[in-house]
Amino acid sequence: MNEETNSLNTDGASSVQRVEKTEVEWQTELSPEDFHITRQAGTEPAFSGVYCDTKTPGKYNCKCCNAPLFDSETKYDSRSGWPSFYAPIDETVVNTHEDMSLGMRRIEVTCSACDAHLGHVFPDGPQPTGLRFCMNSASLSLEES
Repeated sequence: MNEETNSLNTDGASSVQRVEKTEVEWQTELSPEDFHITRQAGTEPAFSGVYCDTKTPGKYNCKCCNAPLFDSETKYDSRSGWPSFYAPIDETVVNTHEDMSLGMRRIEVTCSACDAHLGHVFPDGPQPTGLRFCMNSASLSLEES
């Protein structure tokens, strides 16, 4: 994995409780697709994820460790094919890393608690942040409110 840039967590402090498991434990707990996406930085096909068009109110938690990551209030239709949010619940719940795979520079988003690959963040989102957190549905679980 690339060096952590952690550009969203600027104060250096985190209230996130770390979750450490072996790759074998993750493989046992996750489906093969979820393991590939969250632990091996895979990507689900566009428009295939269960949360792409979901408008149900609630919190989107990490599929691996159940840490709260995004609120449905910040979810919007980016027409990208993946669930998109303009901000995480708190800046400390996600980390960002430079990703040079696929021959381009992107910013990977991972869960601060367990390092699960969630997706990527792009600077073309709506206000108030101008960011588009483009996440894989397979990295999330919706806790309906």
